Formats: sequence, structure tokens, C-alpha cells
Amino acid sequence: MIAQSEGLPRIAGRVLAMLLYDGERVSFGQLAEALQVSRGSVSSSVRMLESQQLIKRVAIAGDRQDYFQMVDDAFANMVEAAVTRARRAAADIEESLHGIPASEQGPRDRVAGYAAYYRAMGDGLDATAKTLRKS
Repeated sequence: MIAQSEGLPRIAGRVLAMLLYDGERVSFGQLAEALQVSRGSVSSSVRMLESQQLIKRVAIAGDRQDYFQMVDDAFANMVEAAVTRARRAAADIEESLHGIPASEQGPRDRVAGYAAYYRAMGDGLDATAKTLRKS
């Protein structure tokens, strides 16, 4: 449910939770069976989690199946993705300031405050990611 609130599909959150809890490599088939979901749902979920650098595909010698496990810095990667989103939002909001005439100080101040919010979020999250990388 937490992953879903972060914008991930519920099944991706369940895949992530299983890999996090087990801490082991889990095959594609094991994921589908344990979670009682279709192979297509597992496929789209693992692709999404891989693209966000939360899990990785690993091989087992002599086995042709795909296996997955958490990456070492999954949580720092997650926070760094949030940093990127916050900084992108701040830049987009700051860009919109160019369209507000200087004579409209009230709206300019409010929009600038909104951009400052995202800048502060990005800075705070960046410090968090650095802390996570040290631990």
C-alpha cells in the first residue's frame, strides 16, 4: 500500500515487499506463484522496479530462469529519484515565473514560494540520500 501511495502499481509494491522481506534471489515464476498474480503483471512490475534501480535481475549458473533481488542502495536510489522529481518541479515552477508580469507581485511571490518549497524538499531529500549512502 505504501508503494502504491508513492505512485507504483500495487503489484510492484508486493514484488518489492517480497524481495525486501526474503532478502534472497527469487525467480520470475516464484514471484508469480507466491503473489498469485499473472506473469504479465510480474513482468511489468519488475521492469518498473528495475528502471527505478530498486531491484536487479541476476542469474544462477546452470539455470535459464530470470531471478530478481533488491539492489544494495535501493532506498538511497528511491530518495534520489524523489530529489530529481522535486528539483524538476521547482525548475518548472520557476520557469512559469517568467510569464507573470513584474507588476503582479502577489502572484509572483506565491509562485516563487511554491518553487522554494520544491527546492527545499529537493535539498532535504538530497541530504537524506547522502545519509543513506553512508550507512
